[in-house]
Amino acid sequence: MADKPKNQAQAQAQGERIAKVIARAGLASRRAAEALIAAGRVSVNGAVIASPALNVTSRDQIVVDGRPLPQRLRTRLFRYHKPRGLVTTHADPQGRPTLFAKLPKRLPRLVSVGRLDLNSEGLLLLTNDGGLARALELPATGWERRYRVRARGRVAQEALDGVRDGIAIAGVRYGPIQATLDRESDGANVWLTVSLREGKNREVRKVLEHLGLTVNRLIRVAYGPFELGELDDGKVEEVETDELRKALGPALIAQAKADFEGPMEDDRPRPHHETQGRKARPLRRDAAKPPRATPKIRHRPRDRRSGPRPARPRPKS
Repeated sequence: MADKPKNQAQAQAQGERIAKVIARAGLASRRAAEALIAAGRVSVNGAVIASPALNVTSRDQIVVDGRPLPQRLRTRLFRYHKPRGLVTTHADPQGRPTLFAKLPKRLPRLVSVGRLDLNSEGLLLLTNDGGLARALELPATGWERRYRVRARGRVAQEALDGVRDGIAIAGVRYGPIQATLDRESDGANVWLTVSLREGKNREVRKVLEHLGLTVNRLIRVAYGPFELGELDDGKVEEVETDELRKALGPALIAQAKADFEGPMEDDRPRPHHETQGRKARPLRRDAAKPPRATPKIRHRPRDRRSGPRPARPRPKS
């Protein structure tokens, strides 16, 4: 049995998990890649594999559905203005609308950098590189998430300053949070600016609820160096490669193993596996049969003289 790698460099030299490599090539998510492997649709160096517990390198020949694995796609990042009422997932078991179903069809397969819950809105970063998404989600990366928050209730700035060093709520420890009271409206609401670098599930809502506030609007306005700006609700805009490279920096690029030299999604043919197992679109009912000929209407002859149309004689009984 081969020795386990003693450090990260040695681990990288021994390659990456095959599902991760397939995902980086843009064919499927890691979970979908594992399903392809389980179905016997992936082979490595001429042998069909049955388990995703396999590391591969650039020297290995990977074939999916009889076709060689395409060259890895270029790392891309998009800014998206998520509206309220959309779930940040590809498929929702409750049947709620998902943001990925609302994206333009011209975009590549994308994953989100973190999430925004159903009733939250604002900036959400999307990428075609799962490695980049994971790197940007890590608290160790230290990218600030900034929100504009409207909440019902009243709070003093001194109470908001109390979460500056973090707080524990119901046994969960939340990291440092910067919260500023911007203004109090004439009604029962206050507006706050909240910044954090961790982003646990519903963190802003839970911390402010602990302070006696009920959040009724939550808008993310920035994630790291990327800002929502004037991006319209529901719109998506790609970050230019040079801007992305500069924003990430050498350390994050190396950590995420980002690739800025590969082809774009539009430069290569459609992945073969996406066309498998699809049912043919049923023929429309009105196209299944030729249209009926318009029946001829027989008109009774008119009496050219003045007066009503003559009645047809009834047959004698």
